[in-house]
Amino acid sequence: MALAAAVRVPARVLLRAGARLPGAALGRTERAGRGRDGARRFGSQRVLVEPDAGAGVAVMKLKNPPVNTLSLEFLTELVICLEKLENDKSFRGVVLTSDCPGVFSAGLDLTEMCGRNPAHYAEYWKAVQELWLRLYQSNLVLVSAINGACPAGGCLITLTCDYRVLANNPRYCIGLNETQLGIVAPFWFKDTLENVIGHRAAERALQLGLLFPPAEALQVGIVDQVVPEEQVQSTALSAIAQWMTIPDHARQLTKAMMRKATASRLITQRDADVQNFVSFISKDSIQKSLQLYLERLKEKKG
Repeated sequence: MALAAAVRVPARVLLRAGARLPGAALGRTERAGRGRDGARRFGSQRVLVEPDAGAGVAVMKLKNPPVNTLSLEFLTELVICLEKLENDKSFRGVVLTSDCPGVFSAGLDLTEMCGRNPAHYAEYWKAVQELWLRLYQSNLVLVSAINGACPAGGCLITLTCDYRVLANNPRYCIGLNETQLGIVAPFWFKDTLENVIGHRAAERALQLGLLFPPAEALQVGIVDQVVPEEQVQSTALSAIAQWMTIPDHARQLTKAMMRKATASRLITQRDADVQNFVSFISKDSIQKSLQLYLERLKEKKG
C-alpha cells in the first residue's frame, strides 16, 4: 500500500470505524467563502466541501498536504463529511478531487502501519474499511476528478466511484501498486479493481503492481475519460449531471444490486480481515520493508 484527521462524530461512526477522535480538529468548519450558489463551504482541517445545493452537487476536495496520505484522522474526516452530504437531501452527487497540486492521493499512510502496536494497526484498518464501505455503498452519484498521481489507496478511492475522469498528464499514473512494496492487496481491493477492469487485466495489474499513465488507464478501463488538466473538474460536473438525469430510486437500487455481493464479502469478514491485516503488517519482514521505503523517501526529500 503505497503512501498515502472535522465536525461532530456520530457515535455509530466511531463504533463502526474504531476511529480515534482527532482532538482539536473536531468541530472545525471552513470559513473559506461560499459555494457556487452562495451556500457556505464547510468541511474540516483536511477536507473542503464546496456545495452547490441548487444543482444538487458538492465538490469534495482532499487537502492533507503534501500528498493527501490517508492518515487515521484524514480517513475519519472523509467519512464524516460524506455522511453529512448523504444526510442532506438537497445533494444527489459529489465530485471527489484534490486540493494538493500534482497528487490526487498517494494512498495509505505508511507511518500508521510502521513501528506502531497491534491495537493501532487494527484501529487504522477499521477506518480504511469504513471509508471504502461508505464510498462503495453510497446512494450519491460519486465522480472522481483525478487531477494528480493516484497510486494504491488513492486509486481505491476512485474505484469506488461511479465514474472517473483523469487529467491527461503523463506524471498522473493510477493503479494498485502494493506488490512493489512487498505488500499484498486485500481481497476487497482486488474485488473492486476486478469489477472495473475484468479478471485478467486485474490479475496482471495486481501481480505486477502496475501504475497506468493516462492513455493506458483509459485503454484498460480503470478510468472512463482522459481530458486536458484544466477541464477535469468541469468534465466531472458534466458527467455527474448526466447520471443525475436518472431517477434516484431506480439508479440507487441498480447500484446496490450491482455492488451488494462485493460489499457483503467484506461486511461478513470485517473482523477476520482486520486480524489478517494486523498479523501481516506486524511481521518483521514487512516492518523492515516499510522502514526501508520510508527511509528512502526521507532521503529523496533531503
